[in-house]
Amino acid sequence: MTPTADFWFDPVCPWAWMTSRWMLEVEQVRDVKTAWHVMSLAILNEERDEHDANWQRKLSLVRVLIAADQNHGNEVLLPLYTALGNRIHVEGRGFNGAGVLEEALEEAGLPASLLEAADNDKYDDAVRKSHLAGIELVGMEVGTPVISVEGSAFFGPVVTPAPKGEAAGKLWDGVRLVAATDGFFELKRTRDRSPSFD
Repeated sequence: MTPTADFWFDPVCPWAWMTSRWMLEVEQVRDVKTAWHVMSLAILNEERDEHDANWQRKLSLVRVLIAADQNHGNEVLLPLYTALGNRIHVEGRGFNGAGVLEEALEEAGLPASLLEAADNDKYDDAVRKSHLAGIELVGMEVGTPVISVEGSAFFGPVVTPAPKGEAAGKLWDGVRLVAATDGFFELKRTRDRSPSFD
């Protein structure tokens, strides 16, 4: 049976976007299938951040993702995330870009009526539940993405550009190895470049 890797993302994070593209490569070269879940940087940082327009927009995006998941099934999250990520990150339109959410819904084959979730707190409990399901696996000191597979959970990897082919598989093997090592917590170095979306 193919193992499942649970992947928690916030669509505004460029590093989560890079990791998600790597994970899609991993699926091509390793026996693993990814299940996609929403987490929220707005919620993670809500005690530190001012609840300004940017904070509200971040929350709006994840509300729509959760509404899509609940009303149309988990299988719609990846196409919607991909449509959002291409606009936000690859095209450089940002998460406040005009038409980004509307266009992404259309590309993913989802109804425009999901836009109603953006400014509605109806889905906030579900957003928090999904967010906490991921963050509680790794602790409150990390962000997005979070990946869990076969009893191991970790933040990251934070990498650019996203490795392709067997290079993606080798990184997966190494990350799983250290994540499954009892008592292992962290490898880190200073980032010296921005995400490369090529």
